[in-house]
Amino acid sequence: MLTIMLYLAIILLATKLLGDLFVRLGQPSVLGKLLAGILIGPAVLGWIHPNEFISIFSEIGVLLLMFMAGLETDLDQLRKNWKSAFAVAVGGIILPFVGGYGAAVLFGLSNNQSLFLGLLLCATSVSISVQTLKEMNRLNTREGTTILGAAVVDDVIVVVMLAVMMSLLGTGHDISLGLLIGKKVLFFIVAIVVGWLAVPWFLKLFAPLRVTESVISGALIVCFALSYFADLMGVAAIIGAFAAGIAVSQTPFKHDVEDRLEPIAYSIFVPVFFVSIGLNITFEGVTSQLVFMIVISIVAILTKLLGGGLGARMTGFNTRSSLAIGSGMISRGEVALIIAATGLESGLLLQKYFTSVVIVVIVTTLVTPLMLKLLFTDGKTDGDQASVSE
Repeated sequence: MLTIMLYLAIILLATKLLGDLFVRLGQPSVLGKLLAGILIGPAVLGWIHPNEFISIFSEIGVLLLMFMAGLETDLDQLRKNWKSAFAVAVGGIILPFVGGYGAAVLFGLSNNQSLFLGLLLCATSVSISVQTLKEMNRLNTREGTTILGAAVVDDVIVVVMLAVMMSLLGTGHDISLGLLIGKKVLFFIVAIVVGWLAVPWFLKLFAPLRVTESVISGALIVCFALSYFADLMGVAAIIGAFAAGIAVSQTPFKHDVEDRLEPIAYSIFVPVFFVSIGLNITFEGVTSQLVFMIVISIVAILTKLLGGGLGARMTGFNTRSSLAIGSGMISRGEVALIIAATGLESGLLLQKYFTSVVIVVIVTTLVTPLMLKLLFTDGKTDGDQASVSE
């Protein structure tokens, strides 16, 4: 217990101080918070090491972050941009898959291992993009909603691709593709019905309870329940949290929940999530694979940027907005880490490449806020103009 309290004190102090420093330097505070994890983690000072406590707190942190993103999402804007979101997701899967496969072949990996690395680079986790866009007040723009929508589509396609690959490559003979897709479809049907009918009814009944903070408690019940159901159905839990946020945003309790949840999330859980990413970095024995890491990092960044950007450009965004959307899809985050762990267990990702892949994932996460800041500053995006008709 004493260790937990010390860890929390160090994490909160480091994230707030480095976050403030980066804001003063004209950069997103999230970048400072991510670097705080590297600084206080095993890579540099070694004050904090990954453990179960960090894992649980960081999972809650990312769920709350995506729940708040759902709360702030303009549903009408999301509906208008569904074609763009789909195009961005598809473009952001095709190019990384081809690029990752090609790069792996060049480094002498087997065909199966190369296919898996290509699949791993298809993943997208927008939790870092969400935080950066929130800081720049761009989350609810046309670009922001397209990034969020594309992330949902990306998650579903990549999970289905992973199941197919596990089955075809002999590591998951009992995976039924029909069952897998059916579970995903079931999740979205239930999420829509629950969000439309059950959530408003539940909060209306729950809010008047004569206990403290009944409204925020009710909203959190919805968030964690839908996150659990999403995970159960093979969809990322963050998608369930995002869907829960959209559902609550359609009720009269939206602003009350926003005002009360933000202090809870940003005072403790979200900082732990940011730090947990940096804790995965260790520089031991990576010098022998430096070229591999550099090449795969470049491929990972450019293929998502260009693939997602091309999808946006083809559906009516200007060039700068298209690149901004592509940059918002670059971060691989926890989704890619989960896929990497799956590959390690199945033998499709060799142990000697695991640390390098983790570092590549973290590099993409660190680059994302820098690129979003660059592309959304000192330039005109479609979000600054009148909406382009669909």
